[in-house]
Amino acid sequence: MSALIDTSAVAAVVDASIDASTLLADLESGRLRAAEPDADAPGSWRVRPDVKAAILGLFADRTSRDWSVGPFWFRDRAAVPPRDLAAGDGAWRVVPGGTAIRSGAHLGDGVVVMPPSYVNVGAWVGEGTMVDSHVLVGSCAQIGARVHLAAGVLIGGVLEPPGARPVIVEDDAFVGAGSCLLEGVLVRSGAVIGAGVTLTGTSRLYDLTRETVLQGTTDEPLVVPSDAVVIPGTRQVGGDFAGRHGLSLSTAVIVKQRDPGTSARVALEAGLR
Repeated sequence: MSALIDTSAVAAVVDASIDASTLLADLESGRLRAAEPDADAPGSWRVRPDVKAAILGLFADRTSRDWSVGPFWFRDRAAVPPRDLAAGDGAWRVVPGGTAIRSGAHLGDGVVVMPPSYVNVGAWVGEGTMVDSHVLVGSCAQIGARVHLAAGVLIGGVLEPPGARPVIVEDDAFVGAGSCLLEGVLVRSGAVIGAGVTLTGTSRLYDLTRETVLQGTTDEPLVVPSDAVVIPGTRQVGGDFAGRHGLSLSTAVIVKQRDPGTSARVALEAGLR
């Protein structure tokens, strides 16, 4: 996020119907989302620039405040405090050990957050999802229901520009340990992202099953198809210099469609949820 916020530009985007005084509570309850399924276009997502701009507006207040939660101490913007996990009766678990969840993050029923992890403002985590150890869920990221974010996963956040699509992981997807999803990547329902895969909005994704190359752009970030199984791969670099030195670049490869065997390997014991 930029060090300086153009408050006039932010104000021009914020919808008058958004109440800044209840913004964080509305995000936590799910009444507001930074991006949401588009009811008028099934399978599509609608970004809410007004919601993102309203979140940005909170950061215009430079006042800092100190908090103490158990043995942990925080200093942050007064307008965007750590979420008070003791308030309310949310049917989720945040396991002790250093996790922080910012106000304005939605946790659905049955969510489990393992320590240490961080969930930023505007993020949505759907019901029954497992957020494993050392996971970052960035600002405004949208994580569906029954998703497993394995240990060390990084889900990038985005607030600026307000119209940019956040990272979206749809229902029943699995994201393997150490993977990074950045710059508005959309992972469709049921997809399996193998350990160590990095995908950005403009990544190339080689689909061996259909013999096609998927590539996102700045305006239309990459979409990983439903039930695709993606693993790390490499591709040769062109040119004499690269050839002489045997250079290759890391890439992501779809090797198959999800099947019962794959589902069995990535399944999480129901008791752990």
